[in-house]
Amino acid sequence: MRVSRTRRLLAVAVAACIATTLPAAAIDLQGHRGARGLAPENTLAAFRTAIDIGVSTLETDLALTVDDVLVLSHEPALNRALTRTGDGRWLPADGPPIRTLTWAELRAYDVGRIDPSHDYAKTWTRQAAVDGERMPSLAQLFALARDARSPGGRPTRFNIETKLTPASAVPTASAEEFARAVARAVVAAGMTERVTVQSFDWRSLRALKRIAPEIRTVCLTIEAKAMDTVGADASGASPWHDGLKQSRYGGSLPRTVQAAGCAAWSPFWRNLTPDLVAEAHGLGLAVVPWTVNEPADMERMLDLGVDGLITDYPDRARGVLAQRGVPLD
Repeated sequence: MRVSRTRRLLAVAVAACIATTLPAAAIDLQGHRGARGLAPENTLAAFRTAIDIGVSTLETDLALTVDDVLVLSHEPALNRALTRTGDGRWLPADGPPIRTLTWAELRAYDVGRIDPSHDYAKTWTRQAAVDGERMPSLAQLFALARDARSPGGRPTRFNIETKLTPASAVPTASAEEFARAVARAVVAAGMTERVTVQSFDWRSLRALKRIAPEIRTVCLTIEAKAMDTVGADASGASPWHDGLKQSRYGGSLPRTVQAAGCAAWSPFWRNLTPDLVAEAHGLGLAVVPWTVNEPADMERMLDLGVDGLITDYPDRARGVLAQRGVPLD
């Protein structure tokens, strides 16, 4: 245990020394749900905020309506903490699954603020309400940011997440339905080069690679008490990994990510170690941890040599990056 800990500390120290002697590599700064810490999540207001702050990539979540419109929602059903009816009343409980509603029906709800009586509001005290915001479609997000550019001069990119789970009580689109809808939307918008598609449930990612192999995918993972998408079940594979068994890849999570066809690995930031970053880079994978909100933790991730940061507070990240002289990708 001591040897392992010593190796990790040495690796961090070496990385920090290298960082002070080499030009800083550009970082992909991703605004999580737009800029959740500052504006109502997954609304056009949040994405405008992120663009104004200056990000490389807009990160968001996808659900599919009953009439097959891709909309931006982290939850598979209407979230009572975020949703009001047209006359201003908060939902008394989580609403119907988005997969059972039409796009027109969704547009009747206001998602421009958090219910102040809900526990969720205690976390996002800096979030400025924007009453009248509606749940946007993916097409609307593409239109909003079509001409946007990062501070580095590149067109703003999009990292879109298919929200489904291997077993859920809330009906959602299937992995295949998600993959086909995403492929259609991305190609129709001419955004193939500007989009990555991520998911914890790798079924949708592997389906997308079969349908549209030119669209890059990102494998999300987390290993924590509240949620673990890596641990194997009785079959020897994680139920989130579409049958891929980590044991077949030497017990290596980065190698399993590579086998899934992903161009990047996006782990929960607390799960990252210097050895894992080095291994992933050796396999040609980009490493972009989520969701890193405190400046000290952003510093730690940069010291590990990550390729990007996903954050609810892109303003904080811009400050950290500027102080270190790190350009945006």
